[in-house]
Amino acid sequence: MQAALSIAEAVVAYLRAHPDELVRAVKNAVALRVGVPMAALRWAIDRKRGSPKAPKDVELSAVPPGVRVAGSFEVMGTPLRGSAEIYAEDVRITGDELRLVVRLKNLSLKVTADHVESPLAALLRSGALDLSKPGNLLAFMPKRPAMLVDARDDRITLDLFRHPKLGSDRRLRKLVSLIVPFVTVGGVESENDHLDVALRAFPDGVLGAVDSVRRAF
Repeated sequence: MQAALSIAEAVVAYLRAHPDELVRAVKNAVALRVGVPMAALRWAIDRKRGSPKAPKDVELSAVPPGVRVAGSFEVMGTPLRGSAEIYAEDVRITGDELRLVVRLKNLSLKVTADHVESPLAALLRSGALDLSKPGNLLAFMPKRPAMLVDARDDRITLDLFRHPKLGSDRRLRKLVSLIVPFVTVGGVESENDHLDVALRAFPDGVLGAVDSVRRAF
């Protein structure tokens, strides 16, 4: 309850400071788009600062049509400062998959402690790792994340329904299978310090939506 109240107060305060957001929301609704201010995403990230595993000093900015993310974290005992530009290339949502294809550009990883000596630190300092093709690095990870479908060059394909918690949630998958025939995500891109989600109505037509509901029930 307290969390919901904090979110509501933050939304009201933001709209008071940015009344033009209401006009933008109306325009987006007409165009079947949902715009999320980058400020809201930064606020959500700030609330996760207390988590020990969460990246530190996270920065988030728009580089249309993508976003730039930077943060400090630790991998294999090596403290790092990393940044990358992320571009959503394709989104596919069904009752069986929640697939997202992204491209990572301008990836940078720097060791933040001079005294650290580790295999990863040595590779980064020597420049032996080809950071222009992060997908190839992910593909050779000994323990690949369950959500990782494919990784090649700068292109990474994820299926969020492969995450154990999401994939085992039958109610969520049922809800998605009911919604998607009526409206689905057509694309995700940044614009004017906003992350815009473009929606597509009746991707398989009205009859296709009716048929999908009939099969579901």
